[in-house]
Amino acid sequence: MKRSLVAELSGQIGSRVRLQGWLLARRDLGGIQFVLLRDRSGRVQVVGSGLSLPLPESFLEVVGRVVEQAKAPGGIEVAIEEFSVLSAASAPPPIELQKMDWLGSPESLLDYRYVSLRGLRERAALRVQAALVQAFREALIQDGFTEIFTPKLVAAGAEGGAALFEVDYFGRPAYLAQSPQLYKQIMVGVFERVFETAPVFRAEEHATSRHLNEYLSLDLEMGPVTSEEEVMAQEERVLRQICRKLADFPEEFALWDAEPPSFPVSVPRIQLAQAREQVAELTGHLPGGKDLDPEGERVLSQHVLETTGSDWVFVTRYPKAARPFYVYADEDGSTRSFDLLFRGLEVTTGGQRIHRYEQLLQSLRDRGLDEGAFAGYLEVFRHGMPPHGGLAIGAERLTAKVLGIANVRQARAFPRDRHRLSP
Repeated sequence: MKRSLVAELSGQIGSRVRLQGWLLARRDLGGIQFVLLRDRSGRVQVVGSGLSLPLPESFLEVVGRVVEQAKAPGGIEVAIEEFSVLSAASAPPPIELQKMDWLGSPESLLDYRYVSLRGLRERAALRVQAALVQAFREALIQDGFTEIFTPKLVAAGAEGGAALFEVDYFGRPAYLAQSPQLYKQIMVGVFERVFETAPVFRAEEHATSRHLNEYLSLDLEMGPVTSEEEVMAQEERVLRQICRKLADFPEEFALWDAEPPSFPVSVPRIQLAQAREQVAELTGHLPGGKDLDPEGERVLSQHVLETTGSDWVFVTRYPKAARPFYVYADEDGSTRSFDLLFRGLEVTTGGQRIHRYEQLLQSLRDRGLDEGAFAGYLEVFRHGMPPHGGLAIGAERLTAKVLGIANVRQARAFPRDRHRLSP
């Protein structure tokens, strides 16, 4: 008999089926045994008696008949006719999957991630993330982009600075890539429109709910463009398709007491200087530094939501000092760059890039960066590069915000922060 998945059972009422999955939970009531069985597609109650049940998370096979049962999860259950243990757990799970509480024991959930990932909410978050990445990829392929695969061992950081993990590369220093930025720009000279979904690494000693030292970056680069507005318009098309895709996962969102996000016809735009003034008016405090601080992002996003109904807002025209050397700057010193905020958190950075060799060289010199370290990258700009731009979306941040997850570490299967290298 062919195996059935839990998700298929609603269409098999009265049929005899074979299931395989994990023993999620059990209870005995008056000689009747109720077992919650979980497979990749969902969970179902199976019912029998006289069963020799193993420990939770053992892998089982059940043959039985599907019947309607209003009190059971999903309104159906399977009456057991045959029962076998394919792989018995040798120890009880270190955490109770049915009662996991991230707020109460976040480090324990990460320590035992090899088991905690089996929890229904944890699986739901990763399923939503997989759909999000798939929609990103599909939207760009439809728009003529080519997927690329760039090195993660590099000779220099894409953004300069000290936030680099150094490794020994056959006796000379190399670094884990901060970003595919320099390579995806090179590839614009090959395909015009390119994208990548891959990990990036930041050696920043953060200890916040919004930062990871390794995360999944959804990158695109496109040319020719006339301004950063074309890049923002491309992101709007991508995010609109992502939101449509996420609407297909109501059960996963329900597990997080959330609803799939909507996307506006057009995302509001506000220049950084105006955004800072707006935050100062609303709070009585001007954000320090060259950017918006986290509180400023939350205040601005809430104001935009209240005045426009949009959860999304582009903040544009950052100063040169707030952006990497390759970002295109106008004569007034502001750059053709942007951040996208979603529900109070920056989820995207992007903009137009410098595409002329001499300008790039001067930008490196202005920042005191070693031209020799970027020699391979610079060379392509001697050979006719179109005006181009791009962006990067943090997949974990976006996943966390659409589901209402408070800590971005819960939106990655095996997070890496400054204290965690395992499991």
